Amino acid sequence: MNKRGPTLEDVAREAGVSRATVSRVVNGIRNVDPGIQDVVRQAIRDTGYTPNGAARSLVTRRAETVALLVSGAGDGFAARVFADPFFGRIVSGAVTYLRGRAMHPVLMFAESDAAREQVVDYLRQGSADGALVVSIQADDPLPRMLVDARVPAVLFARPPHPLPVSYVDMDHYQGGRLAAEHLLARGCRYPAAISAPQDLPAGRDRLAGFRDALARAGRDPAPVVEGRFTLDSGAAAMIRLLEGHPGTDGVFVANDLMAQGACQILREQGRRVPDDVAVVGFDDSTIAVTCRPPLTTVRQPVEKMAAAMAELLAGHLQGAGSGPARVLFDPELVVRESA
Repeated sequence: MNKRGPTLEDVAREAGVSRATVSRVVNGIRNVDPGIQDVVRQAIRDTGYTPNGAARSLVTRRAETVALLVSGAGDGFAARVFADPFFGRIVSGAVTYLRGRAMHPVLMFAESDAAREQVVDYLRQGSADGALVVSIQADDPLPRMLVDARVPAVLFARPPHPLPVSYVDMDHYQGGRLAAEHLLARGCRYPAAISAPQDLPAGRDRLAGFRDALARAGRDPAPVVEGRFTLDSGAAAMIRLLEGHPGTDGVFVANDLMAQGACQILREQGRRVPDDVAVVGFDDSTIAVTCRPPLTTVRQPVEKMAAAMAELLAGHLQGAGSGPARVLFDPELVVRESA
């Protein structure tokens, strides 16, 4: 015969409080004195009580689950996401925060209109309490769909068009400025840029910061070739720059994956990095360390940004704040061997 497990009544007896008080603490209801909460939690540990998740959900009307949504388009989209360490860093930062608060992430991809409809239905039905959204398309309809469905959500990066939704981002303009100033300080006379897509706010801001820093230094406008955040697009952009501007002696590349592709082309064409062409990337991902040579890059604190997203969402779910919020991080230049 199985031994009965500890109950709410056992915890209440151990803590010297009512069963209703124990229930409020277990279900995260906020109107309990912090000192009493500590006593109840200690009693939970002492008795070995394990809350019933299904029963708790009936009380709180929460699934204790958060959807981590990555929204893009096209066949092979999920494979491209897993190939880019940027997305793994977002998952790591978000999961670390959520795990410490007994909230469980569900990774979901929205690569088509049908998939986006399914995601919104899933959230509207309460299968997850809210969403952390990474969108890589300027015309992505998913953020607007979530707002219209009144789903609690936080975006990674400022949306291209104004929306009443919280987001976490970085000062990309200052990141581009740091890259330009570093190339100039190295003595680069003919700097160029491989930009991120210009339909994204981050792409525009990084390039604007780079260009404005050059202008303030009295330099001519730098040649620019747009990439698509992929290794191959970085390589193709570097080929175009060298064909059109063979005197290029410094390149700001708008993410590390494209910078790795650029460095590969420079090696293939006999250009030494950084002696002939200095290269500055963006993100400070694991690629920055494994690249040949290791990349000087603008650090984007992705893990901290993802944790801030999760913290914002948790606050919204608890009813904190009066509306959408913005959290902005500062960039930092990390100097290695490429520039």
